[in-house]
Amino acid sequence: MKIFVDTDVLLDVALNRKAFVAESAEVLRWASRTGKGAIAWHSLSNCAYLLKGDGRDFLVNLLGIVQVVTCGQPEALRALRLPMNDLEDALQATAALAFGADWIVTRNGPDFRNSPVPALSPADFLKIAR
Repeated sequence: MKIFVDTDVLLDVALNRKAFVAESAEVLRWASRTGKGAIAWHSLSNCAYLLKGDGRDFLVNLLGIVQVVTCGQPEALRALRLPMNDLEDALQATAALAFGADWIVTRNGPDFRNSPVPALSPADFLKIAR
């Protein structure tokens, strides 16, 4: 099983969001143990922007845990054609597809309803990962 981790899960850990950090951190621990987790290339810039100067250490550690999926023009065009309302989510979904992910792990499940890769919450993923 391969998973693709959405930026919101990464930020739960990086920002220590009390309501979500335990489950999101466990998702990253699973990815670290198995080597079967990935993020989108653009998630790095999203995190860096939101974490400001404090994000580099988190990102360096993250890159030791997950693979980074790079995408190009064909994937961008595919994302633009997906029947998803949020383009950033469509870019995530296309990167997940390029990685061959079985699941996108996100707290934004409803936004991935029309994704070519199904979405699970961190809690739901952890139920099937154990």
